[in-house]
Amino acid sequence: MSLRAAGLLVAAGGAAALCVAYWAQDFLLLVPCPLCLLERWPYRAVIVLGVLAALVRPVARPLLGLAVLALLAAAGLAFLHAGVEFHWWKSPLPECNGILLPGAPLPLTPAKPCDEPTFLIPGLPISMAAMNFLYAAAFTFFLLAYVVRQPRWIR
Repeated sequence: MSLRAAGLLVAAGGAAALCVAYWAQDFLLLVPCPLCLLERWPYRAVIVLGVLAALVRPVARPLLGLAVLALLAAAGLAFLHAGVEFHWWKSPLPECNGILLPGAPLPLTPAKPCDEPTFLIPGLPISMAAMNFLYAAAFTFFLLAYVVRQPRWIR
């Protein structure tokens, strides 16, 4: 696969993740918590890095390497969120815990608690945060495998 095609595929993969999140929010009317909103940022970076990799051939491989790092961040945030849902730990975001900070506007309690799982598929006991972790981990693995492989002209 060419670096241009890989960049476009990476951008499409990031866009697909955001499309699912916005579809669940806008059409299924699922309310995102603050951690859910934070989990979207790495995918935005992945889209930008993928498009740049497709357009700027000389630095495409390093840009795809940066996309791997952004996907690792996405997987880490999703794992953190899944841990909050499973009550393994508290959320590091004060908004998720309802903590009042001096001088902060009221209320800081989210419309949807971060420790309440959101299930996208009825009957499937995997939360959206857990699905996001699985997606980001698989995406990271495949992109890393592509980035670290030797280019054909070196062999």
